[in-house]
Amino acid sequence: MFSNSKKKDTAIDLEQKELFEHAQARIKEKRGLYRHFIVFLVGCIFMIVLNLGLNFGNEFKFLDLDWFVFGVLIWSFFFLIHFFRVTLFSKFMGKAWKDKQLERLVAKQKAQIAKMEKKLNLEIPKDIVSEKSILLDNTDNNGTEILQ
Repeated sequence: MFSNSKKKDTAIDLEQKELFEHAQARIKEKRGLYRHFIVFLVGCIFMIVLNLGLNFGNEFKFLDLDWFVFGVLIWSFFFLIHFFRVTLFSKFMGKAWKDKQLERLVAKQKAQIAKMEKKLNLEIPKDIVSEKSILLDNTDNNGTEILQ
């Protein structure tokens, strides 16, 4: 009950936490895809029964096809987009792609900052610049502090 045993370290390191969160996000995406598929099937069956079984909208035909055919085709198109986004595009533009793009942009920004610092060092003569930064130096030429 009142033991002196040490508590186990239950902290998850950042990499494991990141992998866990990524797995949860993928599960959520796949669950959404499965739900979309089930709703798609039920919706298509409902439209077919509504048109053929209950004769709803029988008078509306486009290109000699019943209206439910176009409903099913349009919904199929959106389902395929959802399917490709979850299965294919997440691999191409998933976490690894985001990380790579982030690293590339950070490196580009660092290069620009280095270029600007180099240009600034060339423009300001060395005798003006002291050990302290010009912007942080609150002293005049005699070494006394300037009040602002």
